This record gives sequence, structure tokens and C-alpha cells, in this order.
Amino acid sequence: MLRGPLRVKPAIVATVLAIVGVLALDGPAYAHNQIVSSTPSPNETLTALPGQFEIDTNNPLLDIGGTGRGFAFEIQDAAGRFYETGCVSIVDDSMFTAARLGPAGAYSITYQLVSADGHTVSGRIPFTWAPADAAVVSKGVATPPGCNGAKGPAKPDASGNGSDGSRDSTVPLADILWIGGIIIAVALAVIVTLLLVTRRRPDSPTSR
Repeated sequence: MLRGPLRVKPAIVATVLAIVGVLALDGPAYAHNQIVSSTPSPNETLTALPGQFEIDTNNPLLDIGGTGRGFAFEIQDAAGRFYETGCVSIVDDSMFTAARLGPAGAYSITYQLVSADGHTVSGRIPFTWAPADAAVVSKGVATPPGCNGAKGPAKPDASGNGSDGSRDSTVPLADILWIGGIIIAVALAVIVTLLLVTRRRPDSPTSR
């Protein structure tokens, strides 16, 4: 038989609960940014050219140094010609580029952004351009232009590599802290379990 209720130091229990609570609260903060709206929206038919194309997310974007590195906003027609300027503006949780289109037809926006957690997020927004009147159109170019004549950004492929074969192998600091916190929490849980087991003492045998 086991003697009496088990006792664990309150400080240990409080520490474990505190770490678990912090991890539960901080976990969502390190999730990738999610797209909440865009101009144009997916599968929208534009009849007039907006002032700018825009993508809005749920968290501030990570634009280190204000250089726009890692951000891209490509606009293509069905023939594969590009209409963006190559310049992307980042303000808080949104990214913008000048709105330019060619003849009426099917288009798509391919975007890439850097989340608050340091990871890149990319996607595609298809839409249709059907101007209601004689709109001013651009001719487009065969390759993605760079901002102010600079070389365009390397386009990511399905494997996560750039078009030049490079791959970003940097592990964001947020992920390191998150993994470290999990390891600490697991270690403390093991210690508490060991304390529970070692504090169990058998009763002395009694004669009947």
C-alpha cells in the first residue's frame, strides 16, 4: 500500500504551469502571416484600374531595413507578360505596388512576403481585367522588371528554391526560442514525474 497523498513542491508546479501558459500564449504570435484581403480579390473581375494593387495580412510584415528584400508583387497576363514596376511598398501589415495592366483578359498576381516570424509566404491571386471603357493599357515585358531598373527578384519555385537555385537556410530566432521553450517544458514535466514516483514510499508490514 501507499502512504497518504502525494506531495509535490508548489514552486515546481507553479513553474511548469507558468511555462506551459507562456508557450500557449506565444505560439500563435509566431504563426505565418495570413492574407485577410487583397485588391484585386481572388477571381474578381476588374472593370476599372484601382489606384494600386494591395495585399493585407493579419500581422505586421517583417521588412528589415525598409529595403523590401524578400517581397515580390508580379502581375502577369495569360500570355505570360509582366506588368508590374518591380517596386513594392510595405506599410505595417500591408504591401502595395502600382496597378498596371494590358489588354482585357485573364491575369494573375504572384506575391511573396516575409512574415513576422521570419518565414516567406507566397501565393497566387487570379483575376479578370474587363475595362468598361477605353482604359490606358501597358505593353508589358517578357521578364519580371526590377525596381528602378534593378534586376528582378528570384522567383521561388514549388520546392522553395529561388530561380537561381539558392535556398534560404536561415532558422528564424522565433523558431529557436519556441523549440527551446518546448524542450524546457518537457524536461520540467519529466522532473515532476520523477519526483512523484520517488516520493512514493511503501508502508511498513504489519502483523495480523
